[in-house]
Amino acid sequence: MAESIAIASTAPSSLRATLRSGRGLTVLGGIGLVLIVAGPWVFDTYLLNILVKAFFFAIAAITVDVLWGYTGYLSFGQSAFFGIGAYAAGLVFTHSGFSVSTALLALGAAIAVSAAVGALVGWLSFYRGASPFFATVISLVLPIVLTQLLLSGGQWTGSSSGLTGYESFDLSIEAWYWVAGGMLVLFGLLGWLLVRSDAGRVLAAIRDNESRCTYLGIPTAAVKIVLLTVMATVAGIAGFGYGAFSGVVAPELTGFALGTELIIWVALGGRGTLWGPLVGAVLINVATAYLSGSMPFAWQLIVGVAFVLVIVLLPQGLVPLLLKPFGLGRIAARLPVLEVRETRSVAAQATEPALHMQQVAKHYGALKVLQGIDLEARAGELVGLIGPNGAGKTTLMRCMSDGAERSAGTVKLCGHDIRDLPPEACVRFGLGRKFQNANIFESLTVAQCLRIAGTLLEKPSLVRQDAALRLPAYALDVVRTTGLDAKLATVARDLSHGEQQALELAMVLALEPRIVLLDEPTAGLTKTERSQIGDVLASLAHRHGLCCLLVEHDLDFVEQIATRIVVLHQGTIVMQGSFEEVVNSPLVKTIYAGSAHAPQEAA
Repeated sequence: MAESIAIASTAPSSLRATLRSGRGLTVLGGIGLVLIVAGPWVFDTYLLNILVKAFFFAIAAITVDVLWGYTGYLSFGQSAFFGIGAYAAGLVFTHSGFSVSTALLALGAAIAVSAAVGALVGWLSFYRGASPFFATVISLVLPIVLTQLLLSGGQWTGSSSGLTGYESFDLSIEAWYWVAGGMLVLFGLLGWLLVRSDAGRVLAAIRDNESRCTYLGIPTAAVKIVLLTVMATVAGIAGFGYGAFSGVVAPELTGFALGTELIIWVALGGRGTLWGPLVGAVLINVATAYLSGSMPFAWQLIVGVAFVLVIVLLPQGLVPLLLKPFGLGRIAARLPVLEVRETRSVAAQATEPALHMQQVAKHYGALKVLQGIDLEARAGELVGLIGPNGAGKTTLMRCMSDGAERSAGTVKLCGHDIRDLPPEACVRFGLGRKFQNANIFESLTVAQCLRIAGTLLEKPSLVRQDAALRLPAYALDVVRTTGLDAKLATVARDLSHGEQQALELAMVLALEPRIVLLDEPTAGLTKTERSQIGDVLASLAHRHGLCCLLVEHDLDFVEQIATRIVVLHQGTIVMQGSFEEVVNSPLVKTIYAGSAHAPQEAA
């Protein structure tokens, strides 16, 4: 049976936060439902017409917030998907008339075309090696290209005049208000379930530190492509509703200007809050409708100035300040109970080496950083990799963990040739890598960081937060030994340097790796913290049978825990053996002559 550990010291505050959030959600949701149900009896026809359009725009704003606020992808292209949905209604109803079958055809076209274009844009934006800047540029180009296609469509698309006067659903303004309001509630609740779920925390992790996600085995490019496809589909559905209601579609609905407005609404409302963009989009659209007639240019200036001021002074947006009394300013995280996860035994696995490197080289033009590296390491070994600064130690670790890094040679992890595969694929072969500087998710709590680290082994839910946090015994040892079990609700950026280093190590071990790469894990730690980490690392190799490779300048520390020493100098392995053999070698003494980390000093 799994061992459970209750965290009594922090659970009450987390429980109170969750209860406050639940009560706030109930109150705010109740107010929203009352307004949607009673709106036709409270608002006049003009305001109802404005609100229907605002509801459809707010759905599009939600998709922008999920992409930008939660995943870190700034997209100007959601207007294009909104316009695709609107034009699906306009084109089908104009050229084929209106009926139940054509309505279903138009809706299907809105969904299919939006999803297909979204998948294509996602593939172009997030292929391996593409920068976030390139992805944003693609999102800028999309609405421009789509607008030009519509303008060149002649009578079929209506060109610059768009399409007007087509027959649509025969619904009253009150019925449209309820339909649009119901859609906004539905997509708002679905979005809320997603972003507060364990899967939603993965999106936030990608926003915080995409590199660390890849070294946890998370296929970040695939996640973003799927997410963009889904958000494109939702925006397309909202656009279909807008086109069917308004009876007018124009190229402006697909344009860059609307895409920018969506971003402004999200920023003003409160990026990364979901409720902020929803409420902000509705309020700004209503205010614009009433004020643009009397002060058209001044109102645009007011919105622009407000956007700049909010970005500078209130980066969390305006609406979170209004929602704070309801406990909905930010998402409250449930504090989980720690449990031990049963792990596979690696001590008695097959005779093949855990790590095999043959003739590995790394060149930067004429500069040869690594050349002719032959290295093997087995389960249960803790290999210390030492050498003066610039010897190529960190580069060697990159070649072990990323197939695209090396210039020549072969690397096998647990018998799998990594070829030119990316880090997330290497992780699936049993690799875990700890970086020299703490590589964590700074905006997430300790518990959330640890949960995301186990994503490869436990698929996160799309709609809920798991009440239990399961870790392998050796990862739990790190959490206990360093006191992180009492700080599960603490945001990672608020931890001390030593605690952040320990958290990253626990995250790596949560993967249940068979090979662990450790790049100076004791850098910046106190003597007590170094002793704690040393005991843990020794246990990983000698008790749990993992293969550990350690880059470390503290030779006293290496002497205590390493089973073998490998010396790297000028990109080649010059010696390997026991600690005594290495430190007493004349060759190694010559290499380290004048170094502050000379082996003879440690000896």
